[in-house]
Amino acid sequence: MYLYESFIIALSMYSKIPVPRVEWNEKNMKYAICFFPVVGVVTGILVMGIGRLLLQAGAGSLLFAAVMTLLPVLVTGGIHMDGFMDTLDALGSYGGREKKLEILKDPHAGAFAVLGLGCYLLWSVAVWSEADADMLPVIGCSYVISRAFSGFSVVTFQAARDTGLARTFQDGAVRKTVGIVMLIVLLSSVVLSLRLDVRMGAASAAAGLLSFCCYKAVCYRQFGGMTGDLAGYFLQICELAMLTGIVLAGRLL
Repeated sequence: MYLYESFIIALSMYSKIPVPRVEWNEKNMKYAICFFPVVGVVTGILVMGIGRLLLQAGAGSLLFAAVMTLLPVLVTGGIHMDGFMDTLDALGSYGGREKKLEILKDPHAGAFAVLGLGCYLLWSVAVWSEADADMLPVIGCSYVISRAFSGFSVVTFQAARDTGLARTFQDGAVRKTVGIVMLIVLLSSVVLSLRLDVRMGAASAAAGLLSFCCYKAVCYRQFGGMTGDLAGYFLQICELAMLTGIVLAGRLL
């Protein structure tokens, strides 16, 4: 029963998928992060299904690209994009570590967040406009890979502060078990991507790993550890980097 509740907690926290309400307690928080990649599975299935329908219906490249860009945001309710924007404001401040952490908690969006969001969406639409149906399965896998990376960071990175949502999940999780599950999900998703298409799968994995390394460097050098906002920032960057790598590999190689 507690695994079911852990599953519900993950879906309710990281998506807009309608689920029953459950109480958060010590027992069901232990493995909640294990189910974080399930949101990626749902997103990937929707991207593949709706993407194919649009292409088969003869949708123009701009309409197709706009729908594909917005679809993951609709599934998650923008929770990760919020972290992405907060992090851009913090990094753009060039303040000290404590100043950056204060900005992460500020609910207002600054100029760097707005500009960064515009650039992100523009680049996403541009890359999606070059995608085709053969790329969709590998792109679908990327949503699981990004969440496996993110979940792994939650249980292995040190926290930047003693409070916050990320710290709550860290303290409640059985870190070793969750870390192993995330690695299994990550490796399985990468293998599946490679089986679907070696070139695009390799490009996706390389882009995801590079994003993860950069994310770790930003966390420790700029903030002294990770936070929920930084995890959201990573997820958005990772997804866009993998999408770019897949499309480039599919088009140029």
